[in-house]
Amino acid sequence: MKLVVGLGNIGNEFKKTRHNVGFMVLDNYLNTISLNMPDWQEKMESYFYKIIINNEEVIFIKPMTYMNLSGIAVAKVSKYYNIAPENILVIQDDVDLPLASYRMKKNSSSGGHNGIKSIISELNTDAFGRLKIGIGKNPHIPTDKYVLGKFSNEELETLKMNYANYNRCIDLFINENIDSAIFKYKENIKD
Repeated sequence: MKLVVGLGNIGNEFKKTRHNVGFMVLDNYLNTISLNMPDWQEKMESYFYKIIINNEEVIFIKPMTYMNLSGIAVAKVSKYYNIAPENILVIQDDVDLPLASYRMKKNSSSGGHNGIKSIISELNTDAFGRLKIGIGKNPHIPTDKYVLGKFSNEELETLKMNYANYNRCIDLFINENIDSAIFKYKENIKD
């Protein structure tokens, strides 16, 4: 069993914000594989969806706890279903990567990302996989304000052009494992 987590904040005011890129990538992936949006359940402090993909049971969640407490929902689901950290993939925003670039990692620090800090704290490990999606940064805007700002239409188009890359990373994680995904898609950094 695998667990794929998209990070973000719930509520209409947070739609299309940079911090919600994890929700956006997860929604796109599920739209791609099922041709319509899944019927999310509200379960274990998350929007919850379970499906079988290539004989692998996969749970997708979007924590309803808001970003800084994401670990609560991740821990509840992973403990209830006995999912090992190496079978968890978290899709997150990363201000240190250029827009739309991505990096696959595991066993690394939070890098200052409060959602990841919460997950590390609740799981008591950093051994889970990460798909980091670059949102860039603006030196003239404080980081906390920047991540809660909305993507421009041009930025959304740039992300849209890269959804297929993110989907391949998620597919490889589901069909094989995080190490295979890291080996094949470790990073795609654009200047």
